[in-house]
Amino acid sequence: MSSSSGVLGEDIVSFGDESALKPQKAVFGCENVETGDLFSQHADGIMGLGRGQLSIMDQLVEKGVISDSFSLCYGGMDIGGGAMVLGGISPPPDMVFSRSDPVRSPYYNIELKDLRVSGKSLGLNPKVFDSKHGTVLDSGTTYAYLPEEAFVALRNAITSKLHPLKQIRGPDPNYNDICFSGAGNDASQLSKHFPEVEMVFGNGQKLQLSPENYLFRHSKVHGAYCLGIFQNGKDPTTLLGGIIVRNTLVTYDRQNQKIGFWKTNCSQLWEGLKGHDAPSPAPSVSDNQTSTDGVSPAASPSALLDYTLPGQFQVGLITFDMSLNVSHLDLLPHIKELTELIGHELEVDAHQVHLMNYTSKGNSTLLKWGIFPAGPADIFSKTTALGIISRLEGRLRLPENYGSYQLVEWKVEPPLRRTWLQQHLWAVILGISVVVLLAFATLLVWYFWRHKSGGLVTYRPLGAPVPEQELQPL
Repeated sequence: MSSSSGVLGEDIVSFGDESALKPQKAVFGCENVETGDLFSQHADGIMGLGRGQLSIMDQLVEKGVISDSFSLCYGGMDIGGGAMVLGGISPPPDMVFSRSDPVRSPYYNIELKDLRVSGKSLGLNPKVFDSKHGTVLDSGTTYAYLPEEAFVALRNAITSKLHPLKQIRGPDPNYNDICFSGAGNDASQLSKHFPEVEMVFGNGQKLQLSPENYLFRHSKVHGAYCLGIFQNGKDPTTLLGGIIVRNTLVTYDRQNQKIGFWKTNCSQLWEGLKGHDAPSPAPSVSDNQTSTDGVSPAASPSALLDYTLPGQFQVGLITFDMSLNVSHLDLLPHIKELTELIGHELEVDAHQVHLMNYTSKGNSTLLKWGIFPAGPADIFSKTTALGIISRLEGRLRLPENYGSYQLVEWKVEPPLRRTWLQQHLWAVILGISVVVLLAFATLLVWYFWRHKSGGLVTYRPLGAPVPEQELQPL
């Protein structure tokens, strides 16, 4: 229930005195109005590090001043501090990695396959962590949120190890927090009371979570701690927030489509980074070029330019289901207008947007839309496809007469396998047309030649006999 509004601006942005990165011209949002928590929170703004054309990462990568990678390291419980690196660093030898698939979702996802408590697997089907958006790593979310099945299993496994501790009410009566007292006030000693949790990735590598990676301090009871992992409502997405990566260097290697994790003391990491691994610039870009080039707000999302789709996957169709709070009888007369609005919001031509199906549900309508490649093309470019998906995941701005809407799901599909005739249909039609025209022209020439030949009178010498003709009566 918060809102933010303002203007899109462009100016020189600097990155602090300790940064090796020179000030750059960049596009950003300049707020005029804030309401709700956005106004009351301590933070004065949001730094966009996601995939999208206005992300500061994408702008810097497109200008060639950094490589397509960044790292974050959040300090531990009660300590804070940390480091952020824009650009690539040399990964530590024992950093563990998970694949991050930019096609799977527009968010930074990882391949989580299992959770273990004190070395014992929860025994869940790995598909639990792969529903909807999969397992998303979100540095801007405080806690972790699991699908119901995974949350219940993890909660039971952790609480079963806490017999000496006493379960108490949480600090906020509006929430059913799971809290325990009797563990003492020293956060460094929590591993004596709480079990270790392991995340197992698709490649078999494991990330160990100490208690500070899933607990937060009880704000009203001394020496008490609460579980910082919650059920994600009815949403099957697994969302891992900042608590999971306390004292963990996280490298978002977008160029190589993977995310790395390395346990360390993030509060002291900056001193170790300085003078060792400055952000690695992209090759063959001069300082003059990087300091004067402007950034166009309409630039393509450069984060999408250099990755390789798995298995050479190509996107031939993007479909999405939209639920509108309008009856189909009121909606159908405005389908053409709605099609144009969706095309405008997704930055595609209206002719690419097709209503594939609709279903009436009381006073609401479920519509299935298809976005097809422009013109005669069979596939979308990688940049265009993920740009459309990114805008879908955002909020489409529709007039109030369409009521409220909800994006139910979206899918990408490979191009349809076409027969030889379908692939060469226009050439066949053109060839047949030429043959028909030539045949028609030949027929006309023959007709006029025949007509002209029949109209000529054969010469007869004077006095030559001719057949007698009977005169017709007057």
